[in-house]
Amino acid sequence: MTSFFFILCSILIISCYAGILPTGTQNDHKSRVLDLPLSQQEHFADTNKDEKVEHNTEYDHEAFLGAEEAKKFDKLSVEESKKRLGTLFDRIDKDHNSTITKQELKDWIKSVQTRYITGDVERQWLQMNNDSNQEISWNEYDKVTYYALYDNVPEVKQVTDQYLRLQKKDRRRFLKADEDGNGSLNKREFIDFIHPEQSFRMKDLVITETIEDIDKNNDGFISLEEFITDMWDSNENNHTTEPDWVDVERKNFRNYRDLDHDGKMSRKEVELWLMPTDYDNIQAETEHLFHEADKNQDDQLTKEEILDKHDVFVGSQATDWGAELTVHNDL
Repeated sequence: MTSFFFILCSILIISCYAGILPTGTQNDHKSRVLDLPLSQQEHFADTNKDEKVEHNTEYDHEAFLGAEEAKKFDKLSVEESKKRLGTLFDRIDKDHNSTITKQELKDWIKSVQTRYITGDVERQWLQMNNDSNQEISWNEYDKVTYYALYDNVPEVKQVTDQYLRLQKKDRRRFLKADEDGNGSLNKREFIDFIHPEQSFRMKDLVITETIEDIDKNNDGFISLEEFITDMWDSNENNHTTEPDWVDVERKNFRNYRDLDHDGKMSRKEVELWLMPTDYDNIQAETEHLFHEADKNQDDQLTKEEILDKHDVFVGSQATDWGAELTVHNDL
């Protein structure tokens, strides 16, 4: 579990009736990645150079393709995967000189990130905007997201308090996103509401939400125990053997999170954890992919070099499932 990438994942509260609570409220292991659109996967088991590093290529696949396309590539044969990766190479190579520079790769990863946000916002905008105007009111959002509170769904009686707590949190975020204070969100404000991790003016609220989510004793700080339990709750995992990465995260907390070594993270320390000022996730992923694939270290990637490392960029299955898949228009 990486310290760089274990940050805040925006808590999207779209109803998930099958799970009783809205999406994001299940007590599973939450990924707290502010740079959510790159990937919800963890990139490395640890970023401490003194510890063994376990690389997760699924992060690279999602960063390079986007989560949905990565799932499709996972079902392809090696041959089909390479074929489609070759087509992507031609799209990334903007100047058509048969090599990809770091800037071209950065631009591509950024476009994947932007495409995720745009698609997610558009999907939710259509779902929420019942009167098809240019703004979404709180009532519209509330009735779609928390319909179970109003439709007297029997199963919801067991979790009404959780619903109300989430509804209150959403209301606060809605008001913060409503920059002009007119009681409704236009498309730009709605983006800030759905993806506050992407908006500078929502930064303070992101920090507040993170602390509230992890701080179980409500003292305004995040203790080591709270920090670890948020990632790995032994009770929820049936007291199974604790993974090695949990102990690594304890060390990371003591060495890199709790800067004043008082046993807990203050608001400022949480901010530095969530929003490191000297870290660019797109640049880091670009450098990582070049490190993996740039065989002659000339700071340019040829199609041959990328195809040779296709498993890092897109992955694939050994069996030929590609025929069962419809080729996405974007690919």
